[in-house]
Amino acid sequence: MGVLSKTRAFFTLTGRAINEVLSFFVFSVLDILDFVLCYAYKLADFFIEAEWKPCYCSSAKEAITSSGKILVSERGESKVVRLTSSSKLQLEEISDTLYVRPSCVAEVSKCAVVSSSEEKKRRGRVRSSTFTVNSAIVEMLQGKIGGQKLSPFPRWSDCDCEICNSWASSCKETLFVQADGPKENTQEDVLFIHGFISSSAFWTETLFPNFSKSAKSTYRFFAIDLLGFGRSPKPADSLYTLREHLDMIEGSVLEPNKVKSFHIVAHSLGCILALALAVKHPGSVKSLTLLAPPYFPVPKGEQGTQYLMRKLAPRRVWPLIAFGASIACWYEHVSRTVCLLICKNHRVWNFITKLITRNRIKTFLIEGFCCHTHNAAWHTLHNIICGTAGKIDGYLDTVRNRLKCSVTIYHGRNDELIPVECSYNVQSRIPRARVKVVEKKDHITIVVGRQQAFARELEEIWKSSRGS
Repeated sequence: MGVLSKTRAFFTLTGRAINEVLSFFVFSVLDILDFVLCYAYKLADFFIEAEWKPCYCSSAKEAITSSGKILVSERGESKVVRLTSSSKLQLEEISDTLYVRPSCVAEVSKCAVVSSSEEKKRRGRVRSSTFTVNSAIVEMLQGKIGGQKLSPFPRWSDCDCEICNSWASSCKETLFVQADGPKENTQEDVLFIHGFISSSAFWTETLFPNFSKSAKSTYRFFAIDLLGFGRSPKPADSLYTLREHLDMIEGSVLEPNKVKSFHIVAHSLGCILALALAVKHPGSVKSLTLLAPPYFPVPKGEQGTQYLMRKLAPRRVWPLIAFGASIACWYEHVSRTVCLLICKNHRVWNFITKLITRNRIKTFLIEGFCCHTHNAAWHTLHNIICGTAGKIDGYLDTVRNRLKCSVTIYHGRNDELIPVECSYNVQSRIPRARVKVVEKKDHITIVVGRQQAFARELEEIWKSSRGS
């Protein structure tokens, strides 16, 4: 038995070492490839669209222009950008992971660590200063200062099909919402928020058909496509900040449908938006149901955004889901190439999937995965998941202290993207939260494949919350 355990430990350590060495080589090559693709896309953008497109490889600028100054007041690590026009944008909504992503070589040589410590010391000495803002953010903010509306024209590398751009022909700049339930005499409402690179179909193709007749006559269901995903608007000049996402949810669901009180069901990235929405409407939320919440407590002394990026995207080739997350998070131009190949040609991939499976399975997961733009995915990933690292603790504390609603958390035991510990971390901040770990289920099959059972469980949660 001792020999067997030693042999297993040997192969485990060997496999880990091989994974790290191979990962260093692969991601070093990707560092170079991303650098080359940066210039390739600049040329392509110029010849196809007749203008240079900003990217986060560009050098930083200290101010926008004289027509739109950025004034920074430091409050700990949070910095507020106040524009001289009527609009306002908080810099804390813009994650520094957009433009601070050290290469593998820099990580190994500790250059990034040294420069980071020096920067922290410098910030500690300065109370109020001018902040250096990446030029990509500067150029996008210039459009906001001018009061421009959402740009309806897709980039050449984005899909221009009717499904992805149906919002462009509408005068309304609201999210795509799929509603079900009674139009009159509604007792309560339920808001469903999908996760990263997904769509409302994650709910409407699974849960909606499996709710009981009683539930459909009692509750009004709203499943949204988040800003930049599915059939919702995909503005090319948006930064996809937390504020933008919340404003669109409120303006597309809560306000036009006069929603007074509601339950929230959210998956993965959607859990962050659900918590922010609950904190903003503490008296209106009846229950919170979170599936695989990406909550990683930040150790003291660590920079939250950078810490979370390394936890979610560790730059490892194995497991494959970590490799995919690393590509999406660390490499702006490589990930744009992936979107060019997959998202722009999603109709081809849908056809191939149906051909191979002979229509034995529905392709809504593939459609949800493909129907987004790189700009939307890139900014949402960094500004919502990474950028809110310093805010989640406050959200959870507010839910614990100010909200009286029930909190239920579901997590698949085999989830390789968001570990089960994340759900228990949430419970440690909200002791009344109930954690239900579902065996042999992962990040997707926590819903898909068990939709009937989950629909019944949700109905029980909502029913027990009526008296609260």
